Amino acid sequence: MKPKRILKWSTRALLFALILAFLWGFIAYWRSTNECDHKTAALNIPMRAIRYCEYGSPDVVKLDYVEKPVPTDNQVLIKVRAASLNALDAYMIRDAWLKRLIFGLRKPRDTRLGRDVAGVVEAVGKNVTQFKPGDEVFGVCRGALAEYACTLERALVMKPANVPFEQAASLPLAGLTALQGIREGKIQPGQKVLINGATGGLGTFAVQIAKYLGAEVTAVCSTRNLDLVRSIGADHVIDYTKEDFIKSDQRYDAIFDNVCNHSFSERRRVLNPKGICVLAGMGGAGVKEGQAVGRIAGNLFIARGLSSFTDQKFAQYMTKLSKPDLILLGDLIQAGKLRPVIERTYTLNDAPEALRYLNEGHARGKLVITVGEESR
Repeated sequence: MKPKRILKWSTRALLFALILAFLWGFIAYWRSTNECDHKTAALNIPMRAIRYCEYGSPDVVKLDYVEKPVPTDNQVLIKVRAASLNALDAYMIRDAWLKRLIFGLRKPRDTRLGRDVAGVVEAVGKNVTQFKPGDEVFGVCRGALAEYACTLERALVMKPANVPFEQAASLPLAGLTALQGIREGKIQPGQKVLINGATGGLGTFAVQIAKYLGAEVTAVCSTRNLDLVRSIGADHVIDYTKEDFIKSDQRYDAIFDNVCNHSFSERRRVLNPKGICVLAGMGGAGVKEGQAVGRIAGNLFIARGLSSFTDQKFAQYMTKLSKPDLILLGDLIQAGKLRPVIERTYTLNDAPEALRYLNEGHARGKLVITVGEESR
């Protein structure tokens, strides 16, 4: 076949593929909808819930009436008593091309918010064996910012009797991320550990878990948070408004980096020859979309590449849902070894305001939403 004919058919094939892709994208965009678009005459069993029908600023978040969920065979229906916010909740609301590709091109397919829950079991599916109505539980639950929510049996554990619902609700995602990240760093008693970003929900748990494991902890925070990190066990404190930890002569066996605001070479400079830097996050709710994508890419590729050519390691991990870890976190709170730092408590009516505050990126510890009855 002559080169001109090959070029001609190749051009036609490419054009045809582009037209198909455009048509697919056009159809997918306009079919991307959610339950907000379906106007119903009446709800059978209404309940209050926080949801977002559009992407955008926290102003798109509304308290609305929706249908009370019904548990499937493997689910537990929870009467929510408390929920807490994570940076993920603020991130999900934002309008970003990457999220549109994953969660809905035109509108978010799932309008629910909230992942951390504590409450009372209302009903169980026929395959559920570990819980019964009346049990007090906490764990991970999609759509926790509501009066009722459903989640899988494996995502819940029993709440310790002496732990308030607000404290239990502050634990799941941040607690699991901190525990598994510190574990990733293979922390040993007596080792020097630096926590970069020590005053958010994740950071305050990381400081305490590292101390529980016997580490000598240095916490990095702003001036207004110095007393806070000392009160939860930090041995040393660096005020980042006055001092940059990478310019210090101190070397660390492990860095738990929840901010990722320094280059890899800068962090290597303050690690011991066989030290490890655990990359724990994107830097909190205040991180912009472009920064988030860049940090994820850096964590996945540059860090792994560097770890292949040096004794100093960079570890990147994904938080996993783990019943044993949730039980351990509950036990640590019950024993007084772990103290959730809760900056503010809001009612469900005020959850949009709480999300606006979280979105600013300056929350200290956790923001908790109480629902229904007075939490114990």
